[in-house]
Amino acid sequence: MHATGDASTCIVFDFETTGLSPGQGDRSIEIGAVRLERGVPVDRFQSLMNPGVPVSSFIEEYTGISNAMLRDAEPCEDVMERFAAFARGANLVAHNASFDRRFLEAEFGRLGRQPDGDLACSMLAARRLCPEAPNHRLGTLVEHLELPTEGTFHRALADAEMTAALWLRLLDLLAERGPRRVGFSDMVRLCQTSKADLGKLVDQLCHA
Repeated sequence: MHATGDASTCIVFDFETTGLSPGQGDRSIEIGAVRLERGVPVDRFQSLMNPGVPVSSFIEEYTGISNAMLRDAEPCEDVMERFAAFARGANLVAHNASFDRRFLEAEFGRLGRQPDGDLACSMLAARRLCPEAPNHRLGTLVEHLELPTEGTFHRALADAEMTAALWLRLLDLLAERGPRRVGFSDMVRLCQTSKADLGKLVDQLCHA
């Protein structure tokens, strides 16, 4: 994996799933993604996908995605092949990325694929750059930072749209601290940096 390139050029994506763990047999039921080029949304990807297993009433209520909606959807494998083409060569961003990484790697693994780029987490970045927020769930951060609300929470494209807006605001907040240019690798480092060491990292970025 690599994390080269500008932090404002990436694919921001989100999964809706049948549950919490692909290791326990859970599958993806929707993916949404936004392509950012130098901070501008230039393309989008959205698709329901049929996981081959029924979704629970809890998931139907939580996401608004019903078994009836999934019945005629493309199989996961077909959707993920198309997403792999959409995201080819790109670094990736997700909110609570450890969750989305598990499903991305599981679905790609079924295809014998792996992501081309690295993955950064907007939730971890927000914990460093917005410590005053009540919590760091996506909906809370959207409200706290007065970001535009797109569509319905817990639908993949809407969540990806809002995560993209959050990611760009976080880059602005970091720029206010002094760095003139922030690479994707810098944001990966920021996500892995403790709060105590954040100032040291910002100083390094300012003098890079």
